[in-house]
Amino acid sequence: MNILLDDISFKNSLFPFGVVRSPTHIRIGILTIFEKWQFYFPGKVFIVSEKLIRDFDKSDCIEYPANFIPSFQFLKEISSKKEKIPFTADCKILEHPWQIFEYNHWAINEDFEMITSGRRSEKIPSSSHGIIPEKIFIEQGAKVHFSILNAEDGPIYIGKNAEVQEGCLLRGPIAIGEGSRVKMGTKIYGATTIGPYCLAGGEIKNSVLMAFSNKGHDGYLGDSVVGEWCNLGAGTSNSNLKNNASLVKIWSKKDNNFVVAGTKCGLLMGDYSRCAINTSFNTGSIVGICCSVFGNSIPSKFIDNFTWGNSKYVFEKAINDINNWKKFKNCEITENEIQSLQKIY
Repeated sequence: MNILLDDISFKNSLFPFGVVRSPTHIRIGILTIFEKWQFYFPGKVFIVSEKLIRDFDKSDCIEYPANFIPSFQFLKEISSKKEKIPFTADCKILEHPWQIFEYNHWAINEDFEMITSGRRSEKIPSSSHGIIPEKIFIEQGAKVHFSILNAEDGPIYIGKNAEVQEGCLLRGPIAIGEGSRVKMGTKIYGATTIGPYCLAGGEIKNSVLMAFSNKGHDGYLGDSVVGEWCNLGAGTSNSNLKNNASLVKIWSKKDNNFVVAGTKCGLLMGDYSRCAINTSFNTGSIVGICCSVFGNSIPSKFIDNFTWGNSKYVFEKAINDINNWKKFKNCEITENEIQSLQKIY
């Protein structure tokens, strides 16, 4: 049985995410939406935009929308029944970009149960202190030095070869992805996901860093989502609550209007974007993909794709700058990435 994830109808609905890559590659919890399905159906999960429907034998294919986030129980049930079942109340549907951080507490708990079921964690090092150790899971090769891991409010997952340096304070639910590094003295509150190969520092609360992104210095990131291959300059902070505690409105590219995101919403930053040191983002700010944010004033609450300061990013320069950043993590931009970005540009 194949699983087909339909992502064709989601253009701009989750902006600035799901732009360069399919919405199925959005990370929420420990895993991306695609990886959650793949966990139970390895090699049998396909994305409509990446594979033609006619390539499938429809009699052996069930289809779900790309923004549907299955629970652990849902995946177990569909795996055992081998047929399509309707959405259940314990699942989520991602309709707005800010729901990525709103649902992250639920998602970390679901992924933690799925990933760790029947497995044994590495021991918490004697130099560190774990509160509710049965809710703390450390993968092989991970390092945790002289830190406090508090899982009273939710589990803490530390991925393969990740590093939590001296003096860190972690309060779950938290997921630290494979190969990521949490710098000395970092304070992380749940529900937070530091995706694979990210760098985390300063103070972070209820936020998601998708993968390969850096928030490596002092400054506050709260109720926010940062895409892949992003960098927040030293001292960067965001507001997540208005001074009058009123509802936060963000610009919706889909609706071409402001929409209410609730009482708390910080920064939503798309893939390949960066900001200068000491950048201050207003409540409910959106930064598109491939942006370089800098200047002498507080940035606009909506910054469109390929913005360089107050100008349009020259495409060739944008690609060169992305590649320079990727080299810091021993990677290079691929031809497929360049082609995808060229279409968006």
